[in-house]
Amino acid sequence: MAESFGVDPERYDRSRPRYPDAMVRAVAEAPGLDVLDVGVGTGIAARQFRAAGCRVLGVDVDARMADLARRGGIEVEVAAFETWDPAGRTFDTVVSAQTWHWIDPVAGAAKAAEVLRPGGRLAVFWNTFRPPPGLAEAFAAVYRRVMPGSPAPDADGYEPLHAKAADGMRQTGVFGEPELWRYEWEHSYTRDEWLDQLPTSGLLTRLPQATLDEVLAGAGDALDAVGGSFTMQYTTLVCTTTKTTAC
Repeated sequence: MAESFGVDPERYDRSRPRYPDAMVRAVAEAPGLDVLDVGVGTGIAARQFRAAGCRVLGVDVDARMADLARRGGIEVEVAAFETWDPAGRTFDTVVSAQTWHWIDPVAGAAKAAEVLRPGGRLAVFWNTFRPPPGLAEAFAAVYRRVMPGSPAPDADGYEPLHAKAADGMRQTGVFGEPELWRYEWEHSYTRDEWLDQLPTSGLLTRLPQATLDEVLAGAGDALDAVGGSFTMQYTTLVCTTTKTTAC
C-alpha cells in the first residue's frame, strides 16, 4: 500500500491537506537548516519547510511521487529510508509527514540518528481528521455497504502511531524523551474538493474502479444531504525528539 499513492500523484498533490505553519516553524526552529524529508511524496511538506527558509532533501520509495516533487523544485533520492545511503551527509532536522507508519519505527529512528547532527531534531507527524458527527456516520455507512469488513477512516487510529514512533526513538538510546505536540485547525471542503481527495486515501488507492465509483457516489450523496459542503476538524500530531548522544 505504501507504493500505491503514486497512482495519481497530481491528484495527491493538489488535494491532500497541508500542515500548520506554526508546526513548521516549531520544527524548523530557525531558517537555514538542512532538512531531510523522509517519505517526501510529492513534496507537500518539503515545500512548506523550504518556504520557511530551510534547505530540503527528500527520500521516497516511489519514483512517480519523487518526479512530481522534483518538478516543484525539491531534490529527491528514490530509496527505502531504512536502506538509503546518506553518503556521509548530515542534517539538522529529519521530518516525515504522513509516512512514518510505512517505515520500521526502530530502523527508521536509528537511520535518523545516524544522519542527524548533535542536537538535531527528529519530527514525524500526521494530520488526523474528524468530520461533523452526522457526516462521519454517513461516510462510515458507505464504507460498510460498499466494502463490508473494511474499516472506515478513523481519526483515533492515528494515536497508536505516535506510541510506536516514540518507542522506536527510545530504543535507539541516543534521543531524549519523545514529546507529543498537537495543532488544532480546520478546513472547509466543497463536495467536489472532498471527492477529489478521497481516492488518495490508503484504503481506496487499490480499489477496482467500479468499487471506487460506488464509494464516491455514496460520499457525494452524503454531502448533498448536508448542503454540499462541510468543515473538517484537523489535528496535526507531532512525535518529536532531539539527538542527545553521539552515534
